[in-house]
Amino acid sequence: MTLYIGLMSGTSLDGLDIALIDQTATRCTLIGSHYVPMPSSLKHKLLELCSAGDNELERAALAEQDWVHLAAQGIEQLLSEAQLSTSHIRAIGSHGQTVRHSPSDGYTIQIGNPALLAELTRIDVVADFRRRDVAAGGQGAPLVPAFHAAIFGDPAKERAILNIGGFTNITLLSPSHPIEGFDCGPGNVLMDAWINEHKGEPYDQFGAWAASGSISSMLLNAFLSDSFFAKQGPKSTGRELFNLSWLKQKLSMLPAIPVADVQATLAELTAISVCDSLRLAQPTCAELFICGGGAHNEFLLKRLSAYLPETLVTTTDALGVSPDWVEAMAFAWLAHCFVERIPGNCPDVTAAKGPRILGALYPA
Repeated sequence: MTLYIGLMSGTSLDGLDIALIDQTATRCTLIGSHYVPMPSSLKHKLLELCSAGDNELERAALAEQDWVHLAAQGIEQLLSEAQLSTSHIRAIGSHGQTVRHSPSDGYTIQIGNPALLAELTRIDVVADFRRRDVAAGGQGAPLVPAFHAAIFGDPAKERAILNIGGFTNITLLSPSHPIEGFDCGPGNVLMDAWINEHKGEPYDQFGAWAASGSISSMLLNAFLSDSFFAKQGPKSTGRELFNLSWLKQKLSMLPAIPVADVQATLAELTAISVCDSLRLAQPTCAELFICGGGAHNEFLLKRLSAYLPETLVTTTDALGVSPDWVEAMAFAWLAHCFVERIPGNCPDVTAAKGPRILGALYPA
C-alpha cells in the first residue's frame, strides 16, 4: 500500500477534514477519515484575516500555528484509529487555510505553516498547491477537477461533479471533451453567515430554515445582478466578493424582507447560479453528483433537482465515495501527484499556461 493523508480546511471554516487514502497506479481508495471541529476562537481569528486589518502578519503567523497544532492532533488521532505509524505515510497533502484569493492581482494566500506541520507529525508535507497555477497565469482554483476526473470519470457518460462548500465549484466530465470546471458562486458562505447572525447557529441544518421561508424574486434578481454571474469560466471567487457586507448592501437597496425569506433566497441563489452555469457549459449533462457540506442541505438539493428535471441529481455516495471526504481525498491525491511528478492542474479549468506540478515539499 502507498498511503497519503489529505488535509482540507475550507472557506466554511467549520473544521478540518482529514482523509487517509491508499493510492495505486490506477486507483484511489479512502481507507480512513477524521474530522476536527474548528474552535470558535480560531475561526474568529481566521475570518478576521480575510479582510484588511492591523498587524496582519503577526496575527496570521500566530493563527496558522494554532491551525497546524489542531491539524497535527487530528492526524495523530486518525493514525491511532487506523493503527498506523507515521512511517506508513508517504506524505501529507495540506491545502492550508485560504485567507485571501485574488488571482487577477497575481496572488492567492493559504496559511498553514507546512514546516511546522512536518516537524510535529514527522511526515513529509506537500503544501502550497495553488500558487504555482497562479504563477502560470491561472486562477489557482478550482484544483479538484483533475481528481474528479480520475475517480469519477465515465468513458460513456456526460456527468458533472458539484462541490458545495463555502463556495460552489463544478467539474464537467465528458467522453468527448477536455475536463472543464469553474467556481459558480456562493455555496454555504452566505447562508451560514445569515443564520449565524439571526439565530446563532453555525449552519442551516438540512436547509430547514430556508425551507420555512419564501423565495423573494426581487432579492434574487438583486443578487444575480452582480457581474460575477455573467462571467463564463475559467473563473473563481471567495470571501473577497461574497460576504455578509455584500449581502447587507443588496438588502439595503430593497424594502424589508423577512429573515427566513432571505435564507430561502440565498439557497435559491446557490441553486440557480449552479444550474445556469451547468446548462450553459454542459447542456446535455445526464448526471450531477454532489459533494461537500452542502450535500446535506436537503432543501438545496430539491431546488437543484427542480431546475434540472432531465438530470439525475444525487450525491457522490452513489459513486461509492462519501461526499464529506472528497476534497480532503483530492489533496492527498495531489500530494501523490507531486511525489510522482504528475501535473495536478487542468489548464482548461484554471486558464494556466499549461500543466504544472503543484505544491512544494517540506521533508520530515
